Amino acid sequence: MLEGKFKTEFRHDLETLLPGCIILKNDPNYIQGIPDMLILYGKRWAALEFKKEGNSKRQPNQPWYVEVMNNMSYAAFVHPGNREEILNEVEQALRPRRTTRVPRT
Repeated sequence: MLEGKFKTEFRHDLETLLPGCIILKNDPNYIQGIPDMLILYGKRWAALEFKKEGNSKRQPNQPWYVEVMNNMSYAAFVHPGNREEILNEVEQALRPRRTTRVPRT
């Protein structure tokens, strides 16, 4: 599958999974290695770097930015082979966490 087609389909999946999310395409010429996409949802965010295949070439600095941004919130490399895994991880990272209800006595 072409990377562009995969990005379009993945974006649609994100919009369905996280209604109201804001998805931004990052400029690859502004900061070399910064992930392709930023997803904003509520008070949380995620960054994704798209690849045609799992073993596709990674540009210099891409692994570094993905690691640093993952430590801040969530970031990952995504390709057709890990699509469902990354969708699940993005949902877990961005959905509001429910507080535990303690019964009153």
